[in-house]
Amino acid sequence: MGKNLFKIVLLALAIFAIAFVLAPFNAYRALRAAIQAEDVAAVSHLVDFPAVRKSLVAQLDPDEARTAEPPTIWQDPVGALKRAWKDAVPAQPKADRYMTVDGIGDVIRGYPPGAAPEEPKPDGSITGTAGALVRGPWPGVAYFGIERTRLAVKRPGQPEKLTVLTFERRSLFTWKLVHIQLPPDER
Repeated sequence: MGKNLFKIVLLALAIFAIAFVLAPFNAYRALRAAIQAEDVAAVSHLVDFPAVRKSLVAQLDPDEARTAEPPTIWQDPVGALKRAWKDAVPAQPKADRYMTVDGIGDVIRGYPPGAAPEEPKPDGSITGTAGALVRGPWPGVAYFGIERTRLAVKRPGQPEKLTVLTFERRSLFTWKLVHIQLPPDER
């Protein structure tokens, strides 16, 4: 009886460890499925949009990310006057095209927003679902930790272009996308 109980506990620990290690990959797969199904509520549960926006703004427009507040007339009179004479309508942030459901869907597959080929929708059959599960690109592990995991996605046809997705653990098996590192030539 004692040997069987030990085997059951050992099996339970092994299953727990496997589930814990596979949880970030499950979050990636769930995010791809939610984007493919155009389920905005599910995408919002899987992506920390303010953190992702902050990471993208820092990469796409480093000057905008560095300035905490505009200069005042007392701190920098010339800078304040230059800012006053600028256009009243600010330019659209470069990160906005990445922050849509389709933009994130393209990025997590390794493409820039709007450049990814159309992904076929599953037909609902068992073979269609299995084919969608196996279809790539699948990420590789760039870093695995208890609190954060970085998954690297290579662009199909251009393996030198690497997009790194950082998932952060929010509860035991819940992970959220918090950072996207774009390939160097797309920043």
